[in-house]
Amino acid sequence: MTTSVVLFTRDLRLHDHPPLRAALDGSRAVVPLFVRDRAVDAAGHAAPNRLAFLADCLRDLDAGLRERDGRLVVRSGDLVEEVCAVVGEADADEVHMAADVSAYAHRREDLLRAALNARGCRLHVHDAVTTVLAPGAVTPASSDHFAVFTPYFRRWGERPVRAVLAAPRRVPVPDGVGSRPLPSRRDLPGLSPGLPAGGESEARKRLTAWLRGGITGYADHHDDLAGDATSRLSPYLHFGALSAVELVHRARRRGGPGAEAFVRQLAWRDFHHQVLSARPHASTLDYRTRHDRWRTGAGAEEDVAAWKNGRTGYPIVDAAMRQLRHEGWMHNRGRLLTASFLTKTLYVDWRVGARHFLELLVDGDIANNQLNWQWAAGTGADTRPHRVLNPTTQARRFDPDGVYVRRWVPELAGLEGRAVHEPWRLPGPERAAYGAYPDPVVDLAEGLDRFRRARGLD
Repeated sequence: MTTSVVLFTRDLRLHDHPPLRAALDGSRAVVPLFVRDRAVDAAGHAAPNRLAFLADCLRDLDAGLRERDGRLVVRSGDLVEEVCAVVGEADADEVHMAADVSAYAHRREDLLRAALNARGCRLHVHDAVTTVLAPGAVTPASSDHFAVFTPYFRRWGERPVRAVLAAPRRVPVPDGVGSRPLPSRRDLPGLSPGLPAGGESEARKRLTAWLRGGITGYADHHDDLAGDATSRLSPYLHFGALSAVELVHRARRRGGPGAEAFVRQLAWRDFHHQVLSARPHASTLDYRTRHDRWRTGAGAEEDVAAWKNGRTGYPIVDAAMRQLRHEGWMHNRGRLLTASFLTKTLYVDWRVGARHFLELLVDGDIANNQLNWQWAAGTGADTRPHRVLNPTTQARRFDPDGVYVRRWVPELAGLEGRAVHEPWRLPGPERAAYGAYPDPVVDLAEGLDRFRRARGLD
């Protein structure tokens, strides 16, 4: 019997954790390790909201381990160096970790394996820890990945999902392995005021409440902006405080149209992960180029600033952008329409929007964020790449009474009914009463014409 190291990355939980279970089955002791990777900071991914949520997750993980006679070892620096140092301190001969899909994750795995092999230590990388199915588990006959969701979902639904693993009862950790103090969100400035609490304990409470009630109406109400009828579990999935495998099993046991619609969204998440795994460049380059000549210069910069600050003059867009800034989260329908507005109505590069979202989103995930932005921009997997979401039409459909707009754009709270969606149409004196709210940055017809000409659609 030996000692193993379990390297936690985006799998910060004890329930349904294949690397931890495998390590405990084959070793007399385990070192649960998290490394605050300086390469992540250097790449600009250390956003305050996610760091705060991460701190919550780590503290909760440590508490869960201590209930099981263990503890979390936290290090900071070069990931490969820190893992090797812990291996030496613990005299470990195995390291277990979850597979991931980004280009950096692939490089990290290769470097870590080479360094551990040089020490006579084996690296075990486990699939289906952060996703339901591993990328590449289902592929079409003519390619290494699916480029269209519907056929992927058909095959995805036919594959068996592995069983859920129970949380361990005991995690014996050897003495003599040093750790840095656990981080705390109290030490972080610039957080969104409405940022949710992180951690597996909070995640499981929210999951239980969601399965008891919210999931039933999900199929009918998930696009209702004012109703806020989504699960809000995406941050916990991003950090692995919840297992996507467990969510699929529990939703299917619950059954019904709502559960089926929810499982479909988990399949979308897997779809994006398998695309990025096969095409890592899609995090920064067009998955399917349209040869766009995106707007730049002072005018574009002014439009981007208005978009970021929720001052475009289109209330539904501004409401969603203000929700993002306040909560570090945005309703999925809001994400679609704000992304379409930036890339197609304003004709600004999708990477500008993706970067802004990653600066604020607590669930900011490279696969989902970048590929959803590409979907909205028409450079991704959308089979209708030139569709443009009209914000006024979207507002009337998904916020018909204007409740969502009034919640986030208080300057317009006095407007009744659907007038709140088009304040620029108010008669002169009445419009003057709402002068604190700006006029539209662009006429929708002009924006559509500019986009169509740029794409050569006229």
